[in-house]
Amino acid sequence: MSANDGQDQDGPFRSSPTGPWVTPPRKPAAAPSPRPRPATRSRRNLLSVLIFVVLISSIGVRAYRDLSRPEAWAYWRDQYFSPSLTSSLVRGVDLGGGSSGRPALFISGKIGPAAASWFRDKVDDAHLAPGDTVLMSSPGGDVDQAVIMGEIIRSRGLTTAVGVVDASGALRPSYCASACVLVYAGGKNRYGVEGSMLGVHRFVTSSPGRDPVAEAQRTTGMVLSYMTRMGVSSAVVEAMSATSDVRWLGAREAVAMNLVTDPVRKP
Repeated sequence: MSANDGQDQDGPFRSSPTGPWVTPPRKPAAAPSPRPRPATRSRRNLLSVLIFVVLISSIGVRAYRDLSRPEAWAYWRDQYFSPSLTSSLVRGVDLGGGSSGRPALFISGKIGPAAASWFRDKVDDAHLAPGDTVLMSSPGGDVDQAVIMGEIIRSRGLTTAVGVVDASGALRPSYCASACVLVYAGGKNRYGVEGSMLGVHRFVTSSPGRDPVAEAQRTTGMVLSYMTRMGVSSAVVEAMSATSDVRWLGAREAVAMNLVTDPVRKP
């Protein structure tokens, strides 16, 4: 066999696509995906902006509707801008029963529409412990907020008293009327201070669009349930319902109703 013959025989193997020395052909590279056209990206960006504007507008409309209501604005003002209550932490107030030297949180003023949230923050800031006292002087205010404040006092195991502390640190008598009595009732122990007064009257609600009779019945039922949980006699609620004017309870009467739980003490 000649050299040319060998080349002729090997040639088919080298050139054949199935031959043992031939590299398999590569797969064609995938064509790159076409880039979005500028016009498509612009439409997507515009759509995102429109969705964002709609969401912000809807939130703004709801916020405006909330704040446009008088009761909502009153809440925000009482919570953040001009609280209706004031507070101060005092020490060394002797109410008896081992209270001497323990801190007392003194609160005064009208119970506003955001008083409960404000009060909870003040109790936390004062680091009051069970057995510490909430000393108060108030003409009353929001019934619902007063009930929540009383629940906070009871849940923390705090005591209550009515009075003020003068510049020398001495305890002086004061008054607690209307919804303030509900806050006072929250005390685990409720001290009586000689000369201090507790005043009750019928609660009147003026919610727009609601039946005043039904609202009065609802409020009375809520107050009765609350006072019962606090261990106060239902006679207090009867005294409330009997008059639209403030009725000042006598010291013995308040004790008989179990509103005052500890003997009346001289300041």
